[in-house]
Amino acid sequence: MISEKFILIGAVLNLIGSTGYLRDTLRGKNRPNRISWLLWALAPGIAFSAELSHGVGLPALMTFMVGFGPLLIFLGSFVNRKSVWKLSRLDIACGVLSVFALVLWQLTGSGTVAILLSVIADGLAAVPTLIKAYRDPDSESWNVFLFGGTSALITLLALNTWDFAHVAFPLYIFAICAVLVVLIRFRIGVRNQQLTTQEITD
Repeated sequence: MISEKFILIGAVLNLIGSTGYLRDTLRGKNRPNRISWLLWALAPGIAFSAELSHGVGLPALMTFMVGFGPLLIFLGSFVNRKSVWKLSRLDIACGVLSVFALVLWQLTGSGTVAILLSVIADGLAAVPTLIKAYRDPDSESWNVFLFGGTSALITLLALNTWDFAHVAFPLYIFAICAVLVVLIRFRIGVRNQQLTTQEITD
């Protein structure tokens, strides 16, 4: 295990990644799906509050930053006319689930329930961006997800308590960021399409 102080470094890395993505969004390079980024701001906010209620402490900083960065990117996306604002059934379901998580937490007082539902909601919110990263990797920047995943890994390595409240969100963030980095950085979808086209041609 490493010192909890490294979580502060992870938070800085998260902020660097988010501001880099925000810069590329403002320049028109990225075309973020606003639904994904809005819900990526909402779900971690719920999880952060629940983690605090469970006494998670400093490791909860990663969860806060995971929501704060997307909030900045969501707001910045309105400067970029190429940003995507498409309300699908999945987007609606994810939004409802996020609100449901907040309401259920308030009704039951169970932070564990709120964290679980926040992870599910955040995962559903990621689907539009996962699809876009697969089909159109040039519309995304992989650095923000690399920094986010690194921050989550640092948080996991710094944990002294391994229970659901402490582990669930950083472990999920590490996994989803790793997938997005691979999809964008190595252009998996484009390569698969090229291979398929080549096989058909041959």
